[in-house]
Amino acid sequence: MLTSFSEFKYYQSFRVPVESRDDVMFLVEYENEAGKFEFLDKVKLMDVSMTGLGFISPTPLPLGTTLRCSLQFKRLRFDFGGSIVRAFKEHNSGNEESMNYGSELDSEDYGNMKRFIEQYIQSLPPERLKDSLIQLALTQHYASEKEGFEMFSLLLSLFKDITQFGNKEKFVESMLEEIVRILNAQRASIFLINTETNELEAVAALGIDKELLRFDYRKGIAGSVFTTGVSLNIDTQTDKVRFSEEIDRVTGFETRSIICSPISNREDKIIGVIEILNKRNEDRFTVEDEKTMKVLTLILSSVFHHYNPMSEKSLIRRFSTPYDREFAWIGRSGQTSEIRKSVVRLKDIDSPLMVTGEVGTGKKLFARIVHNEGKRGLAPFIVVNCKGVDEHLLETEIFGSETQKSKLEECVGGTIVFDEISFMTKHLQTKLLSVLTERRVPGSHISLDVRAIFTTSKNIKLLIEEEGAFNPALFSYMCSTEVHIDPLRKRPQDIDDLLSFFVRKECRKQGLLLKDFTEEVKTQLLNYSWPGNITELEKAVEKAVLYNPKSHVISDLGSKSAPIIDVTKTSNCLLENIPHADDPVIPLKDRVALVEREMILAEIKRHRGNKSKAAMAMGISREALRKKMLMSDEILEALKNPPAAPAATPAETEKKAA
Repeated sequence: MLTSFSEFKYYQSFRVPVESRDDVMFLVEYENEAGKFEFLDKVKLMDVSMTGLGFISPTPLPLGTTLRCSLQFKRLRFDFGGSIVRAFKEHNSGNEESMNYGSELDSEDYGNMKRFIEQYIQSLPPERLKDSLIQLALTQHYASEKEGFEMFSLLLSLFKDITQFGNKEKFVESMLEEIVRILNAQRASIFLINTETNELEAVAALGIDKELLRFDYRKGIAGSVFTTGVSLNIDTQTDKVRFSEEIDRVTGFETRSIICSPISNREDKIIGVIEILNKRNEDRFTVEDEKTMKVLTLILSSVFHHYNPMSEKSLIRRFSTPYDREFAWIGRSGQTSEIRKSVVRLKDIDSPLMVTGEVGTGKKLFARIVHNEGKRGLAPFIVVNCKGVDEHLLETEIFGSETQKSKLEECVGGTIVFDEISFMTKHLQTKLLSVLTERRVPGSHISLDVRAIFTTSKNIKLLIEEEGAFNPALFSYMCSTEVHIDPLRKRPQDIDDLLSFFVRKECRKQGLLLKDFTEEVKTQLLNYSWPGNITELEKAVEKAVLYNPKSHVISDLGSKSAPIIDVTKTSNCLLENIPHADDPVIPLKDRVALVEREMILAEIKRHRGNKSKAAMAMGISREALRKKMLMSDEILEALKNPPAAPAATPAETEKKAA
């Protein structure tokens, strides 16, 4: 009996059919043209998956319609949002016309749907599970139906072995032998991450001593698959792979072709890879081999589904708790989620990166995380401070001299950060641009191989347009990729997590037991606008811990002589990013409209562009929202293009000349 089928992650790419006898309760509301939600009549749930569901209803709805849904099965119930991404007509047994809809879930509801599917699958009889697995085999588009059934006959027996095999190590070895036979290959290895050494280590290998197979998790084909989660199928003749050559020298084995796929645990963390080498009688592995690997990795993932190593030494974000990492981006706000996605997108490219944001928002930290998690993570990381440094000293530091080596040369293969680049003189800006574009330091024979990251708390466009204090060509070079980090007051959801992180860090530093804040103090800290951003918050926590060495619960933010936070700094920070909002010349009514505009835009962003939801959250109608945006647009346009002054009369001109 398939007792642990819920661990088998086929439902991530396969829709689980739902039958009426399963007693699954399903309710749907849809957003009408007026922006209000109405219940759908005669709804029938057809299937569910990790990312969406299918249902039938006679009510016609357009693509993109926003939905609010509720699912209940036994004691498990959850509400979620989504939108219609697929719709087509179908006829039921009574010849009544209905619409078959496919709905995509909001990403934050994936975890709840996963729990629902796990509980639902565990309740199904074994025969339905087997039918579902065979149906999945046919969706993989094998060359023939017979081939699909043969493949999954093998997989069913392997999965049975997983649930009954007492010795996992022997099972994995037999699994490798079966994989090599199926793919007609010479050799196979399974690697798992060791978070203490930050290496991928072979836990099983066919045809070679597994002790020889260990290397940094960012190196080679296996490292690329592990860090990106993308499978690779290459041959070493067409795709030159230096790392495979290094491994071949160590092992004495010639690598001609490689197919490599990631292995995940039950939390969907990539924990390792499976690598198959040298397709017999062919130059490279086939497309059919790639399809087979997808299913084999699901089986292996179920074998290692409990593997979740954690370590303070881990350089990998998903395998170390944030509180124990030296470089971590803390928080759970939407802005923080976008920052983390930016790290994934930008970590492995070589193009310049500009990071903007107010002082203290964590621009250098972001640069450090991008470096650590990317392909340059093993090479040097150097920060050059451009603010408050003598021009001659800065020039010597960057470009070197007869007695001092250039930072650009020291950073070969790594990442160099020019912190607060707007403070660099135009002379040095021009010289730096020339060096970076020509990729060679004056007087050096070494070709420049660095990734340049620039940080700034100033608006460089204004420096160019209004003051002419910045080189436009360098600005164009810098902003090929750009990330903006919002100030802390725009992401208050992160403050609580940052407080916990900094308290733990400072208590450990001072050798004190872990402290906490009272709810009253937390409220004070959450309501403060933090003009100095994360830097100010960290200093405030340090002072709070030092001022209360014997208190396990901190209930006082300090005396007037030494306050933890300075409320006098908060006066203008709420308006400084809103155009013209603090300009006393502009009528108050117009300034209020501009402040409202920023609040409306923030609410629309929070609801992922859905203006109806944003209006509802603010207690106004969709039409009222539209009118307020039109009014503020007109005000901004008028401020950007003021009416021309009337021409002077001849008398006024003569009087002025006199």
